[in-house]
Amino acid sequence: MTNPHLLLATEDAALARTLSWVLKENGYDVVTALGGPQLLERLEQEIYDLLVVDLANADASTMDRLARVREDLRHKDVPIFVITDAGFDSSQLEAFGLGASDAIQRPYQVRELLARIKAHLRVGRELNRARAEARSRSELVSILREITASHSSAEIYQILVRRVASGLRIARCSVVLTAPGGREGTVVAAYENPNLRDLRVDLTKYPEISRALTTGETVMVSDVDADPLYQDVIMTWGSQPKGRRTKSVIALPFTLSGRRTGVFFLRTTADDPPLNRLDLGFAEQVIEAAVAALEKSYDLEHGAGSGAQLRELADTDPLTGCANRRVLDQRLREELDRARRYDQVVTVVLLDVDEFKRINDTFGHQLGDRVLKQVALLLRRELRTMDFLARYGGEEFVVVLPETGGTGARLFADRILRRIAQHNFGDAAIPVNATVSAGLATFPDDRVADDESLMKLADENLYKAKRAGRNRYRD
Repeated sequence: MTNPHLLLATEDAALARTLSWVLKENGYDVVTALGGPQLLERLEQEIYDLLVVDLANADASTMDRLARVREDLRHKDVPIFVITDAGFDSSQLEAFGLGASDAIQRPYQVRELLARIKAHLRVGRELNRARAEARSRSELVSILREITASHSSAEIYQILVRRVASGLRIARCSVVLTAPGGREGTVVAAYENPNLRDLRVDLTKYPEISRALTTGETVMVSDVDADPLYQDVIMTWGSQPKGRRTKSVIALPFTLSGRRTGVFFLRTTADDPPLNRLDLGFAEQVIEAAVAALEKSYDLEHGAGSGAQLRELADTDPLTGCANRRVLDQRLREELDRARRYDQVVTVVLLDVDEFKRINDTFGHQLGDRVLKQVALLLRRELRTMDFLARYGGEEFVVVLPETGGTGARLFADRILRRIAQHNFGDAAIPVNATVSAGLATFPDDRVADDESLMKLADENLYKAKRAGRNRYRD
């Protein structure tokens, strides 16, 4: 277990030298900050277990800086231990929202100081542990629901990098697979580039991944620049802007069916707080929970030559051959994530066959099935490679149009409505005509927060089209 990490902030250089020496002698890692501006600078760089702040000659600007620390979500729960002069007005701590801080007045006994720091750290650790456990439980339940609804290993890897990166608020998270003893790996999913698939990488450039695969143990590095693990490769990285350089990493190996398969790879840059033990614990729980789903997925994909057929059955609506609702939900979440990440737009078109019950009642369910199959065929003919079609249920279909705003979606809807209205779904002897109505919804939109609200908006617009007389769209 690593030593507690303390930040000592004071205007007094002599006190900084003396007190930091005492604290280090008693098993603490100590970083000093001389003056308020340096305090904020240090806090931008790292997360600490305790802030020890000397308030001798403190003025309103010093108190304001401490209040700003408390407002920063990264440091909201970090305990603050205050050293004050005799007669210090403790109501100032309350006034600046620092009432929970412990304080000790000069002159003080070193033994008392150390005892109170130890007690304050213990309380802070318990609070952080409780918060981390609550977050982990909540996140894990949500992630497991999403993973167990997916039958494809590729989908599961994408879910893992997306959910863990979002949960830890980091910009880089990937899964690297490799054969035992291999010098190359394959990146099968990367949060920073959702379109990336099966990218080959030279593992000699990634010493943390190589070590994790060789030893089977997790590698966590809080400062890449200072760790000897990187001394042979850091010069090969070239010059990068400071904000983009890797600062801390976690390489977490995992096994499938008893064989070391790959590494879950988390990284932060110099602009982010370094990864810590709480982050590692969360990532370990997620990977442990995902292994069973991955093994099941690989069994389906590779077992007895039937994997492809099983996956197709799981993903496809049997009548129309379109993707089913489960696959739509996953694809829509991915498209919204991509649109947010790259500042793009995406539109969904929800279509419903008008008066479908009348068609079934008049011509029979066999003809009704034919209408659905041919509507699906007509929709496919209008799709681009990047577009996505799914049967939403009953006589409803959904088309996802990435990188398409309202104007493009309206043109698409016009074409679809015209082609379906002009199509004969019967035969020469008994012609049968049908129309569809459509509701359009585009992200970004103030009314849209996620995939569910996007579909809700499309459904509301579909209802407006029905109310307006059918065979039309509304947006």
